[in-house]
Amino acid sequence: MNGGADAARIDYLVSRFPKTSETFILREIDALDRRGPWELGLRSLFRSPDSPTVHESAARWTGVLRRPGVVNMTFGMSWAMRRRPRALADVLAVVIRAHTRRPGLLVRAVVTVVLAAAHARELADVTNARIHAHFATYPTLAAWVCHRLAGTRYGFTAHAHDLYVDRTMLTAKMAEADYVITVSEFNRRLLESVPGTSETPVRVVHCGIDTARYSYRPRVIPSAGPIRALCVASLEAYKGHRVLFEAIARGGPGVDRIELDLVGDGPLRAGLVRLSRDFGLDGRIRFLGQRSERQVRRLLADADLFVLPSVVAVDGQMEGLPVALVEALACGVPAVSTALSGVPEIVVDEVTGLLATPGDAGSLRDALERTVADVRGTERRARDGRRLVEEHFDLDACVDRLVDVVAGHARGAWQRGVTG
Repeated sequence: MNGGADAARIDYLVSRFPKTSETFILREIDALDRRGPWELGLRSLFRSPDSPTVHESAARWTGVLRRPGVVNMTFGMSWAMRRRPRALADVLAVVIRAHTRRPGLLVRAVVTVVLAAAHARELADVTNARIHAHFATYPTLAAWVCHRLAGTRYGFTAHAHDLYVDRTMLTAKMAEADYVITVSEFNRRLLESVPGTSETPVRVVHCGIDTARYSYRPRVIPSAGPIRALCVASLEAYKGHRVLFEAIARGGPGVDRIELDLVGDGPLRAGLVRLSRDFGLDGRIRFLGQRSERQVRRLLADADLFVLPSVVAVDGQMEGLPVALVEALACGVPAVSTALSGVPEIVVDEVTGLLATPGDAGSLRDALERTVADVRGTERRARDGRRLVEEHFDLDACVDRLVDVVAGHARGAWQRGVTG
Protein backbone atom coordinates (compact mmCIF):
# COMPACT_ATOMS: atom_id res chain seq x y z
CA MET A 1 0.00 0.00 0.00
CA ASN A 2 3.05 2.24 -0.36
CA GLY A 3 3.61 4.84 -3.05
CA GLY A 4 2.19 8.13 -4.18
CA ALA A 5 -0.10 9.05 -7.02
CA ASP A 6 2.56 8.42 -9.67
CA ALA A 7 3.98 5.24 -8.13
CA ALA A 8 4.06 2.03 -10.11
CA ARG A 9 1.29 -0.37 -9.15
CA ILE A 10 1.29 -4.12 -8.63
CA ASP A 11 -2.07 -5.79 -8.06
CA TYR A 12 -2.02 -9.27 -6.55
CA LEU A 13 -4.81 -11.43 -7.95
CA VAL A 14 -5.99 -14.54 -6.10
CA SER A 15 -9.05 -16.78 -6.13
CA ARG A 16 -10.10 -16.00 -2.55
CA PHE A 17 -8.84 -13.87 0.28
CA PRO A 18 -8.31 -14.56 3.07
CA LYS A 19 -7.73 -18.29 2.83
CA THR A 20 -6.30 -20.19 5.78
CA SER A 21 -4.31 -22.65 3.66
CA GLU A 22 -2.64 -19.82 1.72
CA THR A 23 -0.78 -18.08 4.51
CA PHE A 24 2.28 -18.00 2.24
CA ILE A 25 0.54 -15.50 -0.07
CA LEU A 26 -0.31 -13.22 2.83
CA ARG A 27 3.30 -13.30 4.03
CA GLU A 28 4.52 -12.47 0.55
CA ILE A 29 2.16 -9.52 0.15
CA ASP A 30 3.13 -8.11 3.54
CA ALA A 31 6.84 -8.42 2.80
CA LEU A 32 6.53 -7.00 -0.71
CA ASP A 33 4.49 -4.09 0.60
CA ARG A 34 7.36 -3.14 2.88
CA ARG A 35 9.76 -3.00 -0.04
CA GLY A 36 8.27 -0.19 -2.17
CA PRO A 37 8.54 1.92 -4.27
CA TRP A 38 5.20 0.78 -5.64
CA GLU A 39 1.59 0.82 -4.68
CA LEU A 40 0.40 -2.68 -3.88
CA GLY A 41 -3.19 -3.70 -4.48
CA LEU A 42 -5.10 -6.91 -3.82
CA ARG A 43 -7.86 -8.42 -5.95
CA SER A 44 -9.82 -11.65 -5.70
CA LEU A 45 -12.38 -13.49 -7.79
CA PHE A 46 -14.61 -15.40 -5.41
CA ARG A 47 -15.95 -14.99 -1.91
CA SER A 48 -13.78 -16.49 0.82
CA PRO A 49 -15.33 -18.79 3.44
CA ASP A 50 -12.57 -17.86 5.90
CA SER A 51 -12.65 -14.96 8.33
CA PRO A 52 -9.73 -12.52 8.36
CA THR A 53 -9.45 -13.18 12.08
CA VAL A 54 -8.09 -16.65 11.27
CA HIS A 55 -4.84 -14.91 10.42
CA GLU A 56 -4.67 -11.59 12.21
CA SER A 57 -2.42 -9.95 9.61
CA ALA A 58 -5.06 -10.53 6.91
CA ALA A 59 -7.35 -7.93 8.45
CA ARG A 60 -5.36 -4.95 7.18
CA TRP A 61 -5.75 -6.17 3.59
CA THR A 62 -9.48 -6.80 3.61
CA GLY A 63 -10.04 -3.04 3.59
CA VAL A 64 -8.27 -2.64 0.23
CA LEU A 65 -9.40 -5.93 -1.30
CA ARG A 66 -11.27 -5.55 -4.60
CA ARG A 67 -13.73 -8.36 -5.31
CA PRO A 68 -16.35 -7.63 -7.98
CA GLY A 69 -20.00 -7.79 -7.05
CA VAL A 70 -22.90 -8.06 -9.46
CA VAL A 71 -22.89 -4.32 -10.23
CA ASN A 72 -19.16 -4.26 -10.96
CA MET A 73 -19.48 -7.34 -13.15
CA THR A 74 -22.29 -5.70 -15.13
CA PHE A 75 -20.31 -2.50 -15.59
CA GLY A 76 -17.22 -4.48 -16.54
CA MET A 77 -18.94 -6.45 -19.29
CA SER A 78 -20.72 -3.33 -20.58
CA TRP A 79 -17.37 -1.53 -20.71
CA ALA A 80 -15.72 -4.44 -22.54
CA MET A 81 -18.54 -4.72 -25.07
CA ARG A 82 -18.40 -0.98 -25.80
CA ARG A 83 -14.66 -0.35 -25.63
CA ARG A 84 -13.06 -3.74 -26.41
CA PRO A 85 -15.67 -5.73 -28.39
CA ARG A 86 -13.18 -7.51 -30.64
CA ALA A 87 -10.88 -8.42 -27.76
CA LEU A 88 -13.82 -9.66 -25.67
CA ALA A 89 -15.08 -11.83 -28.54
CA ASP A 90 -11.60 -13.31 -29.00
CA VAL A 91 -11.27 -14.00 -25.27
CA LEU A 92 -14.61 -15.79 -25.10
CA ALA A 93 -13.81 -17.82 -28.22
CA VAL A 94 -10.47 -18.99 -26.81
CA VAL A 95 -11.91 -19.79 -23.39
CA ILE A 96 -14.93 -21.68 -24.74
CA ARG A 97 -12.81 -23.67 -27.19
CA ALA A 98 -10.30 -24.61 -24.46
CA HIS A 99 -13.00 -25.79 -22.03
CA THR A 100 -15.58 -27.24 -24.40
CA ARG A 101 -14.95 -30.85 -23.33
CA ARG A 102 -15.31 -30.04 -19.63
CA PRO A 103 -18.68 -28.29 -19.15
CA GLY A 104 -18.26 -27.84 -15.40
CA LEU A 105 -14.96 -26.03 -15.86
CA LEU A 106 -16.39 -24.07 -18.79
CA VAL A 107 -19.05 -22.46 -16.58
CA ARG A 108 -16.45 -21.47 -14.00
CA ALA A 109 -14.12 -20.16 -16.71
CA VAL A 110 -16.82 -17.97 -18.28
CA VAL A 111 -17.69 -16.60 -14.83
CA THR A 112 -13.99 -15.82 -14.40
CA VAL A 113 -14.02 -13.89 -17.68
CA VAL A 114 -16.92 -11.78 -16.41
CA LEU A 115 -15.16 -11.16 -13.10
CA ALA A 116 -11.94 -10.33 -14.92
CA ALA A 117 -13.75 -7.80 -17.09
CA ALA A 118 -14.71 -5.93 -13.92
CA HIS A 119 -11.07 -5.88 -12.81
CA ALA A 120 -9.92 -4.89 -16.31
CA ARG A 121 -12.30 -1.93 -16.38
CA GLU A 122 -10.80 -0.62 -13.14
CA LEU A 123 -7.22 -1.17 -14.30
CA ALA A 124 -7.61 0.17 -17.83
CA ASP A 125 -6.96 3.78 -16.84
CA VAL A 126 -4.38 3.08 -14.12
CA THR A 127 -0.94 4.23 -15.18
CA ASN A 128 1.92 1.79 -14.63
CA ALA A 129 -0.34 -1.07 -13.51
CA ARG A 130 0.51 -4.72 -13.67
CA ILE A 131 -0.85 -7.95 -12.16
CA HIS A 132 0.83 -10.75 -10.27
CA ALA A 133 -1.48 -13.78 -10.01
CA HIS A 134 -1.10 -16.71 -7.64
CA PHE A 135 -1.99 -20.10 -9.13
CA ALA A 136 -2.03 -20.83 -12.84
CA THR A 137 -5.75 -21.68 -13.00
CA TYR A 138 -8.50 -19.07 -12.55
CA PRO A 139 -6.39 -16.20 -11.13
CA THR A 140 -3.99 -16.40 -14.07
CA LEU A 141 -6.90 -16.81 -16.48
CA ALA A 142 -8.28 -13.55 -15.06
CA ALA A 143 -4.86 -11.88 -15.40
CA TRP A 144 -4.70 -13.05 -19.03
CA VAL A 145 -8.19 -11.61 -19.66
CA CYS A 146 -7.13 -8.27 -18.14
CA HIS A 147 -4.11 -8.31 -20.43
CA ARG A 148 -6.29 -8.96 -23.48
CA LEU A 149 -8.96 -6.39 -22.55
CA ALA A 150 -6.96 -3.62 -20.88
CA GLY A 151 -3.36 -4.24 -21.92
CA THR A 152 -2.34 -4.82 -18.29
CA ARG A 153 0.94 -6.72 -18.13
CA TYR A 154 1.12 -9.75 -15.85
CA GLY A 155 3.13 -12.59 -14.42
CA PHE A 156 2.10 -15.45 -12.16
CA THR A 157 3.23 -17.98 -9.59
CA ALA A 158 2.40 -21.66 -10.22
CA HIS A 159 2.18 -24.05 -7.28
CA ALA A 160 0.73 -27.58 -7.43
CA HIS A 161 -2.81 -28.53 -8.55
CA ASP A 162 -2.60 -25.76 -11.15
CA LEU A 163 0.17 -27.76 -12.85
CA TYR A 164 -0.55 -31.38 -11.96
CA VAL A 165 -4.35 -31.50 -12.34
CA ASP A 166 -5.56 -28.70 -14.59
CA ARG A 167 -3.27 -27.25 -17.28
CA THR A 168 -6.07 -25.76 -19.36
CA MET A 169 -4.76 -22.83 -21.46
CA LEU A 170 -1.37 -23.06 -19.73
CA THR A 171 0.46 -22.47 -23.01
CA ALA A 172 -1.47 -19.26 -23.75
CA LYS A 173 -1.15 -18.03 -20.17
CA MET A 174 2.60 -18.60 -20.16
CA ALA A 175 3.23 -17.30 -23.67
CA GLU A 176 1.66 -13.89 -22.94
CA ALA A 177 3.07 -13.50 -19.43
CA ASP A 178 6.15 -11.39 -18.75
CA TYR A 179 7.48 -14.10 -16.44
CA VAL A 180 6.46 -17.23 -14.56
CA ILE A 181 7.48 -17.98 -10.99
CA THR A 182 7.18 -21.37 -9.36
CA VAL A 183 8.01 -22.86 -5.98
CA SER A 184 10.35 -25.75 -6.80
CA GLU A 185 12.93 -26.98 -9.28
CA PHE A 186 10.60 -29.91 -9.98
CA ASN A 187 7.94 -27.45 -11.15
CA ARG A 188 10.43 -25.36 -13.10
CA ARG A 189 11.44 -28.36 -15.20
CA LEU A 190 7.79 -29.16 -15.84
CA LEU A 191 6.96 -25.59 -16.89
CA GLU A 192 9.98 -25.28 -19.16
CA SER A 193 8.77 -28.36 -21.04
CA VAL A 194 5.46 -26.69 -22.00
CA PRO A 195 5.59 -26.23 -25.80
CA GLY A 196 5.44 -22.76 -27.28
CA THR A 197 6.55 -20.93 -24.15
CA SER A 198 10.34 -20.93 -24.44
CA GLU A 199 10.49 -17.11 -24.58
CA THR A 200 8.87 -16.73 -21.16
CA PRO A 201 11.40 -16.93 -18.32
CA VAL A 202 10.60 -19.35 -15.50
CA ARG A 203 12.17 -18.63 -12.13
CA VAL A 204 12.08 -20.50 -8.80
CA VAL A 205 11.09 -18.38 -5.80
CA HIS A 206 10.31 -20.36 -2.68
CA CYS A 207 7.41 -19.50 -0.40
CA GLY A 208 9.50 -18.21 2.47
CA ILE A 209 8.82 -17.82 6.16
CA ASP A 210 9.94 -15.26 8.71
CA THR A 211 12.54 -17.45 10.37
CA ALA A 212 12.76 -15.09 13.35
CA ARG A 213 9.18 -15.99 14.27
CA TYR A 214 9.90 -19.73 14.24
CA SER A 215 12.15 -20.33 17.21
CA TYR A 216 14.58 -23.19 16.79
CA ARG A 217 14.68 -25.58 19.74
CA PRO A 218 16.93 -28.62 19.73
CA ARG A 219 14.82 -31.51 20.91
CA VAL A 220 15.26 -35.16 21.71
CA ILE A 221 12.43 -37.55 21.04
CA PRO A 222 11.55 -39.03 24.46
CA SER A 223 12.93 -42.51 25.13
CA ALA A 224 9.76 -43.50 26.98
CA GLY A 225 6.16 -42.37 27.13
CA PRO A 226 4.08 -40.66 24.44
CA ILE A 227 5.67 -39.12 21.35
CA ARG A 228 3.81 -36.00 20.19
CA ALA A 229 3.59 -36.10 16.41
CA LEU A 230 2.09 -33.28 14.36
CA CYS A 231 0.69 -33.20 10.83
CA VAL A 232 -0.44 -29.88 9.31
CA ALA A 233 -2.36 -30.57 6.11
CA SER A 234 -5.80 -30.13 4.63
CA LEU A 235 -7.90 -33.28 4.91
CA GLU A 236 -7.73 -34.21 1.25
CA ALA A 237 -6.67 -37.39 -0.53
CA TYR A 238 -3.28 -36.20 -1.75
CA LYS A 239 -2.13 -35.42 1.79
CA GLY A 240 -2.00 -39.16 2.52
CA HIS A 241 -3.65 -39.35 5.95
CA ARG A 242 -5.00 -42.83 5.21
CA VAL A 243 -1.44 -44.11 4.66
CA LEU A 244 -0.29 -42.43 7.86
CA PHE A 245 -3.04 -44.08 9.90
CA GLU A 246 -2.11 -47.48 8.50
CA ALA A 247 1.59 -46.86 9.19
CA ILE A 248 0.88 -46.02 12.84
CA ALA A 249 -1.46 -48.99 13.18
CA ARG A 250 1.33 -51.34 12.02
CA GLY A 251 3.18 -50.43 15.20
CA GLY A 252 6.69 -50.96 16.44
CA PRO A 253 8.54 -50.06 19.65
CA GLY A 254 8.62 -46.37 18.77
CA VAL A 255 5.58 -46.07 16.52
CA ASP A 256 3.37 -47.56 19.22
CA ARG A 257 4.09 -44.49 21.37
CA ILE A 258 3.06 -41.92 18.74
CA GLU A 259 0.10 -39.70 19.54
CA LEU A 260 -0.89 -37.66 16.50
CA ASP A 261 -2.34 -34.15 16.25
CA LEU A 262 -3.92 -33.30 12.89
CA VAL A 263 -4.24 -29.61 11.97
CA GLY A 264 -6.45 -28.85 8.99
CA ASP A 265 -9.91 -29.49 7.69
CA GLY A 266 -11.43 -30.69 4.48
CA PRO A 267 -13.87 -33.01 2.73
CA LEU A 268 -12.37 -36.23 4.12
CA ARG A 269 -12.72 -35.37 7.78
CA ALA A 270 -15.71 -37.59 8.58
CA GLY A 271 -14.21 -40.53 6.72
CA LEU A 272 -10.85 -40.13 8.42
CA VAL A 273 -12.48 -40.01 11.86
CA ARG A 274 -14.16 -43.34 11.06
CA LEU A 275 -10.92 -44.74 9.68
CA SER A 276 -9.01 -43.85 12.84
CA ARG A 277 -11.56 -45.86 14.80
CA ASP A 278 -11.33 -48.78 12.39
CA PHE A 279 -7.57 -48.88 12.89
CA GLY A 280 -7.96 -48.75 16.67
CA LEU A 281 -6.34 -45.31 16.84
CA ASP A 282 -9.30 -43.34 18.15
CA GLY A 283 -7.60 -42.42 21.41
CA ARG A 284 -4.27 -41.56 19.76
CA ILE A 285 -5.37 -39.13 17.04
CA ARG A 286 -6.80 -35.67 17.65
CA PHE A 287 -8.54 -33.75 14.86
CA LEU A 288 -7.83 -30.10 15.69
CA GLY A 289 -9.37 -28.48 12.61
CA GLN A 290 -8.08 -25.19 11.23
CA ARG A 291 -5.62 -23.25 13.33
CA SER A 292 -4.09 -19.79 12.96
CA GLU A 293 -0.44 -19.32 12.14
CA ARG A 294 0.26 -18.41 15.77
CA GLN A 295 -1.47 -21.55 17.03
CA VAL A 296 0.48 -23.71 14.59
CA ARG A 297 3.73 -22.23 15.88
CA ARG A 298 2.73 -23.19 19.41
CA LEU A 299 1.98 -26.74 18.33
CA LEU A 300 5.33 -26.95 16.54
CA ALA A 301 7.09 -25.71 19.66
CA ASP A 302 5.65 -28.66 21.62
CA ALA A 303 5.94 -31.36 18.93
CA ASP A 304 8.48 -34.18 19.04
CA LEU A 305 7.98 -35.18 15.42
CA PHE A 306 6.44 -33.80 12.23
CA VAL A 307 5.03 -36.02 9.51
CA LEU A 308 3.54 -35.24 6.11
CA PRO A 309 2.62 -38.48 4.28
CA SER A 310 1.88 -36.99 0.85
CA VAL A 311 0.76 -39.16 -2.08
CA VAL A 312 -0.43 -38.70 -5.66
CA ALA A 313 -4.23 -38.63 -5.68
CA VAL A 314 -6.35 -40.39 -8.29
CA ASP A 315 -6.91 -37.10 -10.14
CA GLY A 316 -3.16 -36.40 -10.27
CA GLN A 317 -3.10 -33.88 -7.44
CA MET A 318 0.06 -33.82 -5.34
CA GLU A 319 2.21 -31.47 -3.32
CA GLY A 320 4.16 -28.57 -4.72
CA LEU A 321 6.61 -27.74 -1.97
CA PRO A 322 4.71 -27.74 1.36
CA VAL A 323 5.29 -24.68 3.52
CA ALA A 324 4.29 -26.76 6.54
CA LEU A 325 7.52 -28.71 6.18
CA VAL A 326 9.53 -25.50 6.01
CA GLU A 327 7.92 -24.30 9.24
CA ALA A 328 8.58 -27.61 10.98
CA LEU A 329 12.26 -27.67 10.04
CA ALA A 330 12.64 -24.03 11.07
CA CYS A 331 11.54 -25.01 14.58
CA GLY A 332 13.89 -27.98 14.73
CA VAL A 333 11.13 -30.60 14.64
CA PRO A 334 12.38 -33.90 13.17
CA ALA A 335 10.55 -34.42 9.88
CA VAL A 336 9.31 -37.43 7.95
CA SER A 337 7.67 -37.08 4.55
CA THR A 338 7.60 -38.78 1.14
CA ALA A 339 9.78 -38.59 -1.97
CA LEU A 340 7.34 -36.64 -4.12
CA SER A 341 7.54 -33.57 -6.41
CA GLY A 342 9.30 -30.71 -4.59
CA VAL A 343 9.33 -32.34 -1.13
CA PRO A 344 12.94 -33.65 -1.47
CA GLU A 345 14.08 -30.05 -1.98
CA ILE A 346 13.23 -29.28 1.66
CA VAL A 347 13.28 -32.72 3.33
CA VAL A 348 16.52 -33.94 1.83
CA ASP A 349 16.59 -37.65 2.56
CA GLU A 350 19.16 -38.57 5.24
CA VAL A 351 20.24 -34.90 5.44
CA THR A 352 17.34 -32.83 6.81
CA GLY A 353 14.85 -35.62 7.44
CA LEU A 354 13.72 -39.02 6.22
CA LEU A 355 11.64 -39.78 3.14
CA ALA A 356 9.32 -42.72 2.61
CA THR A 357 7.90 -44.12 -0.59
CA PRO A 358 4.62 -42.32 -1.40
CA GLY A 359 1.59 -44.47 -0.64
CA ASP A 360 3.63 -47.20 1.07
CA ALA A 361 2.49 -47.57 4.69
CA GLY A 362 5.32 -49.97 5.48
CA SER A 363 7.95 -47.57 4.20
CA LEU A 364 6.38 -44.72 6.18
CA ARG A 365 6.24 -46.86 9.34
CA ASP A 366 9.94 -47.68 8.95
CA ALA A 367 10.86 -43.99 8.52
CA LEU A 368 8.88 -43.09 11.66
CA GLU A 369 10.42 -45.93 13.64
CA ARG A 370 13.92 -44.99 12.57
CA THR A 371 13.36 -41.33 13.43
CA VAL A 372 12.38 -42.35 16.95
CA ALA A 373 15.24 -44.85 17.37
CA ASP A 374 18.14 -42.99 15.70
CA VAL A 375 18.62 -40.28 18.32
CA ARG A 376 21.92 -38.83 17.08
CA GLY A 377 20.95 -38.98 13.41
CA THR A 378 17.62 -37.35 14.12
CA GLU A 379 19.26 -34.52 16.07
CA ARG A 380 21.77 -33.92 13.26
CA ARG A 381 19.08 -33.87 10.58
CA ALA A 382 17.01 -31.39 12.60
CA ARG A 383 20.01 -29.02 12.89
CA ASP A 384 20.70 -29.29 9.18
CA GLY A 385 17.02 -28.69 8.48
CA ARG A 386 17.06 -25.36 10.30
CA ARG A 387 20.22 -24.40 8.41
CA LEU A 388 18.59 -25.23 5.05
CA VAL A 389 15.56 -23.10 5.90
CA GLU A 390 17.75 -20.14 6.88
CA GLU A 391 19.76 -20.41 3.66
CA HIS A 392 16.99 -21.00 1.14
CA PHE A 393 13.56 -20.26 2.65
CA ASP A 394 14.01 -17.07 4.66
CA LEU A 395 11.15 -14.73 3.75
CA ASP A 396 13.26 -11.63 3.20
CA ALA A 397 15.64 -13.46 0.88
CA CYS A 398 12.74 -15.04 -1.03
CA VAL A 399 11.02 -11.67 -1.42
CA ASP A 400 14.32 -10.18 -2.64
CA ARG A 401 14.30 -12.79 -5.40
CA LEU A 402 10.64 -12.05 -6.10
CA VAL A 403 11.40 -8.35 -6.40
CA ASP A 404 14.24 -9.09 -8.79
CA VAL A 405 11.80 -10.93 -11.06
CA VAL A 406 8.65 -8.81 -10.72
CA ALA A 407 10.28 -5.38 -10.57
CA GLY A 408 12.90 -6.37 -13.11
CA HIS A 409 10.30 -7.21 -15.71
CA ALA A 410 8.07 -4.34 -14.67
CA ARG A 411 10.80 -1.72 -14.80
CA GLY A 412 11.12 -1.79 -18.56
CA ALA A 413 7.37 -1.48 -18.99
CA TRP A 414 7.15 1.34 -16.47
CA GLN A 415 10.06 3.21 -18.07
CA ARG A 416 8.40 2.89 -21.46
CA GLY A 417 5.22 4.34 -19.98
CA VAL A 418 3.11 1.27 -20.67
CA THR A 419 -0.39 1.67 -19.26
CA GLY A 420 -3.52 -0.47 -19.22
